[in-house]
Amino acid sequence: MRTPNNGSMAYAPGDPPADPAQLQRYLREELAKVSAVLSLIGAGHLDKQHAPPAKPRDGDIRYADGAQWNPGGGAGVYYYNGAIWTKL
Repeated sequence: MRTPNNGSMAYAPGDPPADPAQLQRYLREELAKVSAVLSLIGAGHLDKQHAPPAKPRDGDIRYADGAQWNPGGGAGVYYYNGAIWTKL
């Protein structure tokens, strides 16, 4: 079964239910959200970024939008080597 393209790799957990009877449904839904994000990562998906990360680390890879965030070569995928962003 193909993973739907949700367009984002971000995961934000929902609030757990107050009613213990709803816990099974809550866990099933949360695990489905985690699974979708992991599938996108495994498929090599990168969300388009509109700003650089606050604290980039050596080895980071980002997809810059080229307008709001242009690391130097326009829109595209960039690698951070610990000092500068290099377009791949």
